[in-house]
Amino acid sequence: MENLDVMVLRTLRDWRSAGKRALLATVVRTWGSSPRPVGSIMALCEDGAVVGSVSGGCIEDDLIHRFTQAYAPGDGRSLPPGPPEWVKYGISADEAHRFGLPCGGTLELLLEFDPDAHALATLVAQLDAGNLVQRTIRLRDGHAQLQSCSAAADCHATDTHLVNTFGPEFRMLLIGAGPLTECLATMALFSGFAVTVCDPRAEYRGSWSVAGVTMRTEMPDDVVLEMRPDRRTCVVALTHDPKLDDLALLEALKTEAFYIGAIGSRRNNESRQQRMIDHFDETVESLRRLRGPIGLYIASKTPPEIAVSIMAEILAIKNGVNLPIAMRVGPAKDGLALPVDAIGAPVCSVG
Repeated sequence: MENLDVMVLRTLRDWRSAGKRALLATVVRTWGSSPRPVGSIMALCEDGAVVGSVSGGCIEDDLIHRFTQAYAPGDGRSLPPGPPEWVKYGISADEAHRFGLPCGGTLELLLEFDPDAHALATLVAQLDAGNLVQRTIRLRDGHAQLQSCSAAADCHATDTHLVNTFGPEFRMLLIGAGPLTECLATMALFSGFAVTVCDPRAEYRGSWSVAGVTMRTEMPDDVVLEMRPDRRTCVVALTHDPKLDDLALLEALKTEAFYIGAIGSRRNNESRQQRMIDHFDETVESLRRLRGPIGLYIASKTPPEIAVSIMAEILAIKNGVNLPIAMRVGPAKDGLALPVDAIGAPVCSVG
């Protein structure tokens, strides 16, 4: 599953290139709770087809009705021409309830009618090339200006312009093709990551069953060098085999990858770091970005549960969450006390 924003923009490009009328809706402001964050986008075609999301579904339904189903087909009134328009949902309690918004939630959208097909094609091409692109919309006429940038900025509007930043797909490189990798790859695909799995061991690749993943058979450190991880890439080693994991992790640490980690116990993690210090001239400071044990502490035991733990940590780091150290596996286990249930009684657990 590709990055949702890229999918929306690619679909919108195809509609407009085919001569179909369409609109692009962007969440620009929210007050209180909101189902979707500022900067979220959706596209609506003249025939009622929708891609993307700006809410839990009710606002999408209202936009479809307002701009397509409310008019007879072919009367030319379904999508108005002209400059972008503002629309606000959830102003009253009744409207918030009708549109499925949380209590007190309000959101404001900017609707762009018939975005320029050539500009959309240029934007998608730049995203496909791995560039981060700032898209600025002039509100008086809907003219779009594209500019490459090195850092994402929050979507924001002024009296004259709307500015939103779009990036290429987030990428995940998984080293090792075991059962845990299958679970983690599946979650990453549904979270919009482009997933590559690297395992030179044929016996592990033979039973691989997750579609949509790029499988590589070279040594992992060579794959890291070729992929050139950037700030939208994470690298996760899952083999427990130093011959496969260590060199790849060391190469990843030379890049801007936003997350670099390896599976293993606290003892295994300490041994890995000591090997790197003893044999590769690394230091405690140079290994600071290497995460391990990876994941958030949820007392996970099975591959699916461990994958949930790892995926949660990766998404938190991706989204800029400052995780309390007590949520990490190592510190949590170091300070682990006997858990209690909701009424304060001790809870027995296996393992």
